[in-house]
Amino acid sequence: MMKLSFEVNGTPCDLAEIDTRTTLLDALREHLRLTGTKKGCDHGQCGACTVLVNGTRINSCLSLAVQHHGDRITTIEGLGTPGALHPMQAAFVRHDGYQCGYCTPGQICSAVAVLAEIEAGVPSHVTADLGAAPPLTNLEIRERMSGNICRCGAYSNIVDAMAEVAGVKA
Repeated sequence: MMKLSFEVNGTPCDLAEIDTRTTLLDALREHLRLTGTKKGCDHGQCGACTVLVNGTRINSCLSLAVQHHGDRITTIEGLGTPGALHPMQAAFVRHDGYQCGYCTPGQICSAVAVLAEIEAGVPSHVTADLGAAPPLTNLEIRERMSGNICRCGAYSNIVDAMAEVAGVKA
């Protein structure tokens, strides 16, 4: 057991005693009652549990909570509220970037991070020129989002939503 402190969605959080084997996903869902982040495969293969840690996307099911002492964590609940949606959340609604909705929180968190990665010039596997800023193309978006699985197949709508937020036609 260990004491853990981090910031979640802009709010300082202290967990007085947490088992050191607890995943970040379970700490968020079970200890902090932030159930927007979903447990899909629990093996890091589906991306439903994607959250942002210090601005970088991770699969929270593969990370122990104690690894994040002092970190800034953003979940889907921290991106926007029903009355003030994050631009990516609003674009997902406009473009029907969800169907059953189970993967949507992870998809949105990942999409926000993908656009930040591209803006920062981080190359992907399909970036042709590693010395230049990655272009925001359909191929680039699809490659970067490939760790987030949608069983309903809303991929083209997700790409459209991301392109809208980025201000391009992908």
